[in-house]
Amino acid sequence: MNPTKNSSQFASEFTQVVQPKEKYTGLGRAQLRELAKKDEILTEYGSASYVTKFKARSAQFTRTTVDGQITDEDRQTLTKVQEYLKGVDVIEIDRQMCQGPVGTDSFGCRLWVTKSYARLGHMFFSSLGPIEGEMDTPDLFVVDVPEFPGERRILVDPDAGVTYVLGTDYYGEIKKAFLRMVMYRAKQKGGLGLHAGSKEVWAKSFKTGNIERSGMLFFGLSGTGKTSLTCHDFALDEVKGEKTRVRQDDVVMLQADGSAKGTEIEGFYIKTEGLDPTDQAALYQAATGQLAIMENVCVEANGKVDFFDTKVSQNGRAVVPVRQVVNTDGDIDMPKANKIFFITRNPLTPPIARLTKEQAAVAFMLGESIKTSAADPNAKGEPVREVGTNPFIVGSHDQEGNRFYEILKNNPEMECYLLNTGKVGESDRARKITILDTVAIIRAIARDAIEWTKSDVLKLEIPKSVEGVAIEDFDFEKVWGIQVLEQRLQGLRMERKAWLDQFPGLDKDLTASLY
Repeated sequence: MNPTKNSSQFASEFTQVVQPKEKYTGLGRAQLRELAKKDEILTEYGSASYVTKFKARSAQFTRTTVDGQITDEDRQTLTKVQEYLKGVDVIEIDRQMCQGPVGTDSFGCRLWVTKSYARLGHMFFSSLGPIEGEMDTPDLFVVDVPEFPGERRILVDPDAGVTYVLGTDYYGEIKKAFLRMVMYRAKQKGGLGLHAGSKEVWAKSFKTGNIERSGMLFFGLSGTGKTSLTCHDFALDEVKGEKTRVRQDDVVMLQADGSAKGTEIEGFYIKTEGLDPTDQAALYQAATGQLAIMENVCVEANGKVDFFDTKVSQNGRAVVPVRQVVNTDGDIDMPKANKIFFITRNPLTPPIARLTKEQAAVAFMLGESIKTSAADPNAKGEPVREVGTNPFIVGSHDQEGNRFYEILKNNPEMECYLLNTGKVGESDRARKITILDTVAIIRAIARDAIEWTKSDVLKLEIPKSVEGVAIEDFDFEKVWGIQVLEQRLQGLRMERKAWLDQFPGLDKDLTASLY
């Protein structure tokens, strides 16, 4: 059996498939949970909770064939892994990423995980959907051997559609292994895989008085509020016909025509730190349901769950059923994206700014945010730049930026924004941007209820007035002082230029549009 449809083209260690000692196939959610009972902590909600040895992704141990990072030692390790698999029991799970019959725009995904780590299979099964149609061989294949000795390794051959995850038991590695390869395939087909959430909003326009639809995308590194905003109801007025529908919380495939295709069909993998029923009601409700699966969350001996206690990890997670998230309807695709938000926490950024197409592509390339515990628990809070706020890009970063710019130019109705969810200013003069402020700002954008003005200092369009927000409280010149502000902006722009200079293939219209 070949692991992928194209594997005959790639005669490498990645595409060799061995016969394990015993292979368990066709297991359902309940059977997988039963196999994982030895690792389960039963919560007060009747759900399963697991604690892992590794509690974040191992980005520094991830290497791909496309980027020329695979070493001879890696290839020798793959041969050793395949020999090891002959003597152990393996669980095989087939699931599907993206909607539609296998062989169209969806992907058949096969996971092999050693039986002693059945909990990872339980979480994987609960994230993706059932196979539509027949799948003889998968499009994408992940082999996960958490107990394999030696250095952690995540070894990726995206052309063959194969990833080996070795030496780590964190579920996020499996999830991203599949998504990384799907995003690579999307780029090959003329689209772009985005680390972004998607939702549709119907709101009453202040200008027309009609209910207008917005297809929203939220870019952001893990832990910056991307999922929270994607799943928020924005306190819309249902009596007037306003509503929102969540499509996808983490990764979407943006097509050339501006449509956005979802990836994970049945489960969102959400961050649980500080989850509460007031500010994040939709996610809290889903996370406290019986079918949720918690990972590295504080659960006491009596099953009591505490989302605020980080003694287990600052990167507590849960796989929650999509259908149990309020304002979902089973559809993960979006026919058109026309409002795109880049989430940042840079104190030199206003709560909201409207971007030109060129500035939006620059924002995409800058990917400015802060590090979170999901990426690196030891560097939490440090500033970071990541192209597309996407740590999972395979291949040319220049191509990613140019493709994004091309899609923006071909879809003139797309509007792009910088969204600061942190604070404006520093020290005692800083003004915190609350989630209520952010929600009101996004609601006002959906209602076309913001008056804009050009800031020559920031080189951005910023709000003069926003429905429901005292935007004057975030006046930059008052919070920073004009002299300090100009000095800090000068330094920031020099840093941004140095960052963009790393990408010589980037469209010159973008390098000339630095803000």
